[in-house]
Amino acid sequence: MIEFNLEEKHQIFPMHEPLHTESKKEFQLERLVLFSDAVFAIAITLLIIEIKVPDPKNEVTEIAVVQGVVKLIPKFIGFILSFFLIGLYWTVHHRMFGFLVNYTRKLITLNMIFLLSIVLMPFSTAFYSDYLMPDRIRLITPLVFYVGNILFIGIMNFKLWGYIGNPKNNLAEGIPHGPFIKQAKIRSLAVPLIFCLMIPVAFFAPVQARYIPVLIPIVMKIIQRRFKNKIQPAHF
Repeated sequence: MIEFNLEEKHQIFPMHEPLHTESKKEFQLERLVLFSDAVFAIAITLLIIEIKVPDPKNEVTEIAVVQGVVKLIPKFIGFILSFFLIGLYWTVHHRMFGFLVNYTRKLITLNMIFLLSIVLMPFSTAFYSDYLMPDRIRLITPLVFYVGNILFIGIMNFKLWGYIGNPKNNLAEGIPHGPFIKQAKIRSLAVPLIFCLMIPVAFFAPVQARYIPVLIPIVMKIIQRRFKNKIQPAHF
């Protein structure tokens, strides 16, 4: 029977085995970023697939075609809104991962859950935009589902910033810690919280509630001005 002492066991089965050698780390980080970019690209493309070309079944006339296009307006509203939202989060993700010089299994897991929230967007957008018609706009469930998806994205973005921006994790270089991370985390939650306002407002003014997202650039500008003099420019 073969026996090992404690020191030999740690040499053969290291307790903190690195994911890869230093020479492979840069390549693995590139794979992580490329995979994330592919998920964003597919999700943003699937948004338009949900919009079908109008098909007048009875009589093909100009009026019938125009009426068919008019019925698609709510879908295009949902598409444009979600397109820019996904684009916004891709931009944030791109900036965040630009600081990375290392990675861990936890980072991969957090990133995968974040990407899960992104790939849900085509479905939640289609569900939400199908009920933007005047005769359906008072229904709350599609709005709650859509807002819930955006809240999911915001929470995961918040957690990613917190994990990557924590110096103890030794994952990033060049991040101006302190106010920069605080601003990034506040911005992560600002967008979903603005969307959350739509739900209570929708009970009393369903049409007006759909315009609440226009507050996003205003709130973002306010946050940016608040931290303007506290953050040094970051290079990545």
